[in-house]
Amino acid sequence: MAAKRARRWIETVNPANGKVLRRFPISTRTDVEKSVEKARKAFEKWRELAPAKRADFLQRAAKILRSRKEKLGRIMTLEMGKTIKESVPEVAKCAWALEYFAENGPRFLNPEAAKTDATDSYVAFEPLGVIGSIMPWNFPLWQCVRFAAPSLMVGNTAVFKPSSVTPQSGLQLEEVFDSTGVPPGTLNVVLGSSEVASYLIEANTAAISFTGSIPAGQDVAEQASSRLKKVVLELGGSDPFIVLDDADVEAASTGAVAGRFINNGQSCICAKRFFVAKKIADEFLDRFISKTKSLKVGDPLSPETDVGPVVREESLHKLDRQVKDSVKMGARVETGGERLKRKGFFYAPTILTAVDPDMPVMKEETFGPAAPVMIVRDDDEAVRYANNSEFGLGSSVWSRDIRRAEKVARQMQAGMVTVNNIVVSDPRMPFGGVKKSGIGHELSRYGMLEFANIKSIRLYEKSPLAFVHVE
Repeated sequence: MAAKRARRWIETVNPANGKVLRRFPISTRTDVEKSVEKARKAFEKWRELAPAKRADFLQRAAKILRSRKEKLGRIMTLEMGKTIKESVPEVAKCAWALEYFAENGPRFLNPEAAKTDATDSYVAFEPLGVIGSIMPWNFPLWQCVRFAAPSLMVGNTAVFKPSSVTPQSGLQLEEVFDSTGVPPGTLNVVLGSSEVASYLIEANTAAISFTGSIPAGQDVAEQASSRLKKVVLELGGSDPFIVLDDADVEAASTGAVAGRFINNGQSCICAKRFFVAKKIADEFLDRFISKTKSLKVGDPLSPETDVGPVVREESLHKLDRQVKDSVKMGARVETGGERLKRKGFFYAPTILTAVDPDMPVMKEETFGPAAPVMIVRDDDEAVRYANNSEFGLGSSVWSRDIRRAEKVARQMQAGMVTVNNIVVSDPRMPFGGVKKSGIGHELSRYGMLEFANIKSIRLYEKSPLAFVHVE
């Protein structure tokens, strides 16, 4: 008899000090298949509930999240290093998204009437089945809820794999839904890395939702498409932040700090490339640099901390390489530019000037607290450089003339553009990008219907005397 395969484990590490937090067993192929089968059984019950009843369960989950926000926020901070003053609001945002889809989902699912030659024609929106979800570490609860709330509202069930960096956050969300009284298996969690993700794609899932890097997303898409499964992919961004020459410099510089250093600089929709009109460049840089220097870096559990560590040591090394290689190519460090000499994976909030589009900090996605600033002549040059990227997720434009900014916004090759504010995800608006930033959308009614069977129904009271069929 073959020897029984030993159970494998993943370890979570506190990035603030490099210490191991906990160990979790990695799901086997059999574990994944059992979870999917459990979700399929739950689907038969969940799909039959009236949308208003499913909404009730989402409201219950929101209430539980709000009651546990301090606990869940602390878990996220310990697992991936986001500041506690950002992690607790993340839990509240998850509750808001659940409430939004609970309140609006039934209306989104109402059949849409259509005029045809039939007695009655309409479009119905029905669930697909079990949706497999492969989620990242940077927003451990929000990313999962962003997928789960609209998908469950449609009537799908879910099996999701949280990042191997943040398994406890994923397990906590599973426990929250179980506590609502949903049919057992409505939302299941499996643990592991890319191998477990492949098991989930290969299992009897109806579709796949993935958020992560371009190479990983391409691999997921290939695996899913070979099985004729729909995918929704969110693959990151290198969002431009454009400051026009008539911008409110104080507001723009404050927005630049918030947009670049949120989540320790580790957000797909962080502002990552800054294009500033020459006329106001000196004033903008003075304020941006001064405000960046005033940020407090330290223990992410302290409410006084503005910037915590990056998630892993390899992430720290990659960011440091991107900065140093750019400096070798001529970039100038205005502040920061180095790893901090302390325990944990801390990098000094950094601003670089004298950059060009071929430098790593401009060409690659920088996932950490580093901001390259490029001075441009006019609006057209700003748009040209901003669109010179393989990414197209979000972008931000700053101007006192909102119609001028809107003109620039319409020229941006991006899925989301915000004028005079930073880019944020919002359950009321579709979230998604173009180019290599992904396929499909999350959030809003558009994201909700990504995992719906959009079914055409035509009812004839009497059969027509003649039938015409044209493909």
